[in-house]
Amino acid sequence: MHRANPPVGASLPRVDGIAKVTGRARYLDDLDAPQAWFGATVRSRVPHGVLEALDRDPAFDWSQVAVATAADIPGRNVIALIEDDQPALVPIGGRVMHVDEPLALVAAPTKALAFAAAKALHPRIRPLPPVFTIDDALAGAQQLYKDDNVFKQFLIRKGHTTDAELDAAFASAAQVIEGTYWTSPQEQMYIEPQAMMAEWVDGRCHIVGSMQCPYYVHKAMKALLGCDADGVVIAQSVTGGGFGGKEEYPSMLAAHVALLAAAAKRPVKIVYERDEDIAATTKRHPARTHHRIAVDARGEICAMDIDCVMDGGAYLTLSPVVLSRGVLHAAGPYRCPITRVRGRVVATNYPPHGAFRGFGAPQTTFAYERQMQKLARARGEDAIALRKRLALRSGDATSTGQVLGFSVGTDEVFAAVEGIAGPAPARSGTSAAGSPVRRGRGFVFYFHGAGFTGSGEQRLAGRATVAALPDGRFEVRSSSTDIGQGSITMFVQIAAAALGVDPGRVAVIDPSTSRVPDSGPTVASRTCMVVGGVVDRAARVLRARLESWGAEHGVAGDLAAIARAHGEVVGELAETVTYEPPPGIQWDDATYTGSAYPVYGWGACLVDVAVDLDTYEVAIERCIQAIDVGKAINPTIVKGQIEGGTLQALGWAVLENVVYKDGRVANANMTNCIVPTFADAPELETVLVEVPYPFGPSGAKGVGEIPMDGPAAAVANAVEDALGCAFDALPISPEAVAQSRAAWRLS
Repeated sequence: MHRANPPVGASLPRVDGIAKVTGRARYLDDLDAPQAWFGATVRSRVPHGVLEALDRDPAFDWSQVAVATAADIPGRNVIALIEDDQPALVPIGGRVMHVDEPLALVAAPTKALAFAAAKALHPRIRPLPPVFTIDDALAGAQQLYKDDNVFKQFLIRKGHTTDAELDAAFASAAQVIEGTYWTSPQEQMYIEPQAMMAEWVDGRCHIVGSMQCPYYVHKAMKALLGCDADGVVIAQSVTGGGFGGKEEYPSMLAAHVALLAAAAKRPVKIVYERDEDIAATTKRHPARTHHRIAVDARGEICAMDIDCVMDGGAYLTLSPVVLSRGVLHAAGPYRCPITRVRGRVVATNYPPHGAFRGFGAPQTTFAYERQMQKLARARGEDAIALRKRLALRSGDATSTGQVLGFSVGTDEVFAAVEGIAGPAPARSGTSAAGSPVRRGRGFVFYFHGAGFTGSGEQRLAGRATVAALPDGRFEVRSSSTDIGQGSITMFVQIAAAALGVDPGRVAVIDPSTSRVPDSGPTVASRTCMVVGGVVDRAARVLRARLESWGAEHGVAGDLAAIARAHGEVVGELAETVTYEPPPGIQWDDATYTGSAYPVYGWGACLVDVAVDLDTYEVAIERCIQAIDVGKAINPTIVKGQIEGGTLQALGWAVLENVVYKDGRVANANMTNCIVPTFADAPELETVLVEVPYPFGPSGAKGVGEIPMDGPAAAVANAVEDALGCAFDALPISPEAVAQSRAAWRLS
């Protein structure tokens, strides 16, 4: 059926938009249950030690509250994820691994009473020496994890088999560029804090909450509660942002409300206050990356040697896959015949670090783009021209030996930025307040793998269902969650286009493990490309089945009419499809070689900054970012994704940092753990580049993470351009600017 305005490629209004702007959308804290109580958590104030007792204040009336400890866990005391090293609650005699680790739980009819009860339960902890630095963790004087404190390590080799061959390449180089780069922890600062509610009904636990990955929580609860798949139901409520912070941590909170609901024999809700959320939940991994580039006399890169160490915090959580993506991106989108990338993530006594938008790639992107800037300066070559000359294109191979074929948007993103950049601003001038300023321009080029690494998507085997309902409407059933990024609207558009129906006839149901198949987690730039592709295939198969049935039964009209006729005779018709990888994907987990990702997104970013020479503040005056998205299913939503990620990256560059003191988050509130506001946002110019991916829905590929990768390095390059001194650590705060200028003057 011809349609003047096809659903894919059009900026349709967000399906959930009206409910959210009018306040009708119900977040977890809006949900009420009869006789629901409120939960609170008793936490450690010690970074490392042994829990010897939990003493109840005899003056407190304990008859008014319910208490749960590790002894009340019916299954295994673990938060099941990659490894079972993190307990839901530290048991008596168990080891406390970080400040704010949960030790016990209380619930009461009011929040005030729950908080009072938590204060009346006093942990007794025998302190042990803590580990707070990467070097101390590697030294191993205090054993936190196995015998070396290393959660995971990877080694990538390309073009050489021995270290001696690599050393020879560096020894024969005409020039070597070397640097060490530090990136800071970062708080996700989602609008809605962590929130969850549980209720037991007829021996079955029902949990609803703010989350990204219902089946992650489902897996964890089966282990904790000692039940089968039908013994627990996980449902997502409307979720106010995640950015990775609601990937793994909701399993912890789900465990707590489930235990309290069992103890209280009624529904229990926990909604974190902002200070507790910042203090206790996961953050971006801080990292130290040492990077060397060997260049020959012609200015070609002949070798790279990269060593990245990340701080994983107290428990493993998702550190191995964060490190994996970091090392896979560490050599950057540049040609290099000989490459060694070493990566380690270590245990310390900080609260666990975990998933955050970009998933390890921003840390190593910062390092390689600072290196490229130093190379350009050392050679006296234009920063953009050097990157264009060295960039990967179709036919080139990445650090894992993956030969790039289709959907390589290198030239297109360069052209997009150059086409609108214009001349650099005048170097010296004054601010609006009259202060003297020095201006500079920075540029970066980067890429980001879409989907799970290597054979991960095959192992995951994500599924989605599209159903024709008896009333002529269609329904998408997937565990992929909308956390503000617009996946509901995107799935509607993809399904409507494949079915050939008006988008108004398509709905996406709320994710619940009792109603939707496991589509895999809402992470890794995979929702549109991978799950959207599965939705597209399911809709096409369903359409073919309906049209075939209509022809057999003499039913004329559009697909909705056929669906209604089928419903009257047979009932609902549903089609479930499982992800199938594109051809040619071969990956070796043992050697970390092959096709790391089915396709990459490509990006270029240009930033203009002004540095106040009186206050040393860095003002970002302009930011252009061109991203190759394959195909923009909904251009307005895609631009929103890019601009949101860009602002997070710019905030990480100059404003954001999580400050620890003796293992405790010292700035656990929004007055000093700051994020950019509208007042801090520069002029953002977003260019959508579309170099289609043949195996994505309508050519689309991942876009959620790549805007986070490059802008921080662009800011560092711009500040260096303005002041003439290097900035190799984040954030680039006024104090950092002052220290760098002082060191530069003394050198």
